[in-house]
Amino acid sequence: MATTTGRLTQQVKAGGCASKLAPGSLAAVLSRLPKQSDPNLLVGFETSDDAGIYRIEPDLALVQTVDFFTPLVDDPFTFGQIAATNALSDIYAMGGRPVTALSIVCFPQDGDLDVLEQIMRGGMTKMEEACCVVVGGHSVRDTEIKFGYAVTGLIHPERVFTNTGAKAGDALVLTKAIGTGVITTALKRGIAEESWVSAAVRSMTTLNQAASEIAAKTPGVHAMTDVTGFGLMGHGRELALGSGVTIEIEAEKVPRIDGALDAISLGAIPAGLLANREFSECVSADAEGARISDDVRTLLYDPQTAGGLLISLAPESADSLLRQLCEAGLRPSRIGTALGLYVAGHGRPVIVLR
Repeated sequence: MATTTGRLTQQVKAGGCASKLAPGSLAAVLSRLPKQSDPNLLVGFETSDDAGIYRIEPDLALVQTVDFFTPLVDDPFTFGQIAATNALSDIYAMGGRPVTALSIVCFPQDGDLDVLEQIMRGGMTKMEEACCVVVGGHSVRDTEIKFGYAVTGLIHPERVFTNTGAKAGDALVLTKAIGTGVITTALKRGIAEESWVSAAVRSMTTLNQAASEIAAKTPGVHAMTDVTGFGLMGHGRELALGSGVTIEIEAEKVPRIDGALDAISLGAIPAGLLANREFSECVSADAEGARISDDVRTLLYDPQTAGGLLISLAPESADSLLRQLCEAGLRPSRIGTALGLYVAGHGRPVIVLR
């Protein structure tokens, strides 16, 4: 792995998915755009899903996404791996198979080209692991480094998972622990322990391929989304509203990366977390008698990079899914339930925390 001429995390204002636009700002703009009427557009941007789906044959559709961001770790090779893992995740969240990718590069004109080479090499290792071919890309001069991919995959039009299919009574399963945002913020500030960063990197470089393939073969899976920049609460909000259900999350059952709560206690709060909280806290409420610590509550809004899949499925299938995910070497947890139908304007919250 290459050494850099300076810490990558010190060259940007915010790192990883914490550098994305606030979800409320993005939603405000998207809501004003015209709807598209192409009958082959099966999933567009209206539901804030993970990727777009466009049918090209009766039994074949394209699944497409784009994702890039600023460095959140100092090693360029690792940064490239994380960026690729994160971009591929949107394809897996829909149940698709990635096929090709185009790289997106923003790099200083006078930057160290060895650093750029290592970033791109790191990304290619994960693309190769996913059997996804990098066919080209585009670059622009930029004072801040940014890197990622536009990924195209294939999917059967009738076997698409979206964030709008959750049903009342479903179990909610999360396939990865959370905490990458606060830990990488602690890294940027020079207050993170090496073990925290190592655990976060392991999570962020683990493809969601196995989780997606297992979910696709499990009966009773109704909805799926990946937990990334908007945090667990933000993506949970989209799943609940899109499906017309209220979901309950048991805060202490949400798996967390070692060191995440320590980072919060040290004040390592990314700006993206605060934006996520503003976006989602207004539609949530605590269950009667719930006692949730401030740090645990804060973590639920943490912007994740290359986070896990949030899967909504029939409760009788949950144990089988969890067992298979564990056998695949993942760290899943059953974190909640879809309680029942959500009716706008009736005072019922979108998310209940217990």
